[in-house]
Amino acid sequence: MSLKAGIVGLPNVGKSTLFNAITKKNILAANYPFATIDPNVGIVNVPDERLVKLEEMYVPDRLIATSYEFTDIAGLVKGASLGEGLGNKFLSHIREVDAIVEVVRCFEDTNIIHVENTVDPVRDIEIINLELALSDLEILNNRIDKIKKKAETNRDKDALEEVSILKRAKENLEQNIPLRLVDFNEEELNLLSSFAFLTIKPIIYLANVSEDEVAIEDNVHVKKVREYAKNEKAKVIKMCAKLESELSELNDEDKKEMLSAVGIKESGLDRLIRETYDLLGLATYFTVGKDEVRAWTFKKGMNAKKCADIIHTDFEKGFIKAEVMSYEDLLKYGDEQKVKENGRARLEGKDYVMQDGDICYFRFNV
Repeated sequence: MSLKAGIVGLPNVGKSTLFNAITKKNILAANYPFATIDPNVGIVNVPDERLVKLEEMYVPDRLIATSYEFTDIAGLVKGASLGEGLGNKFLSHIREVDAIVEVVRCFEDTNIIHVENTVDPVRDIEIINLELALSDLEILNNRIDKIKKKAETNRDKDALEEVSILKRAKENLEQNIPLRLVDFNEEELNLLSSFAFLTIKPIIYLANVSEDEVAIEDNVHVKKVREYAKNEKAKVIKMCAKLESELSELNDEDKKEMLSAVGIKESGLDRLIRETYDLLGLATYFTVGKDEVRAWTFKKGMNAKKCADIIHTDFEKGFIKAEVMSYEDLLKYGDEQKVKENGRARLEGKDYVMQDGDICYFRFNV
């Protein structure tokens, strides 16, 4: 399932350093604007303790985690929607992702240039979000101008409906309300999805702090970001991108020691990956056996037949039934046979809505 999260922000806020940590790739992280011009794409595995337990139970030949893509997008600047700093090119890269991770600088360091000369995370967020909104408004205005006359002259029902929806979107953006906060119904969202609007994409704010501040109470900058995000009903993750980059070079044992020394229980990167996975509306089901234990990504709300297709198209074409048990039941009873003896294994049809943590065997015939 090909879904992407895009890392955005002003230049020199820690985006490429974060991307280095995410993918363990050596992406240029230079101390000047536009060091990243073309987007870099990396695959990340989703941390999942359930896989560890399943590996212990089945001792498989292969263990395969679920994954998705992160894209490192060049730093935006004020005026990007008008083409400043190659802005239009960068905005087009954001249109290609499904969710946004907006990195915000929340640390003071005179050795690292800030494109706006001072550290002010809310100002930085507003610069980015305004450029995204202006870009969306340009698309809205162009489309409304194109079909409004046709809709009014011909009284075309579909065109009139589209104009109405687009005008509502425009009015909200002009009031500084991103489209993701507007209560569109499913039909309206389907129409809007064809335009790849930037402000309709779900968002997480990443507050990038110094190594000294990662394990202590939020500094004034992080507090401001949390207050801003609260109004948007968005999540905030505090982490030190530099520290995460160092952690990514260590083995599991050394990583645990370093986390303990710093005073945090879990890598901020692991939290970011999980939260972004959830933000994308993704969940996980498992297939298990001696040959392979594997996690599979599916979109929440997908039925069993569509989930079977993720493994192979033949599974969907010849779908008969899905044998399903929950991870929690397997853990509780200790093995598959005891799950069945306690009446907790079941056969589900094609319309069964898959749940996060389901363990499945698909019956099919082609």
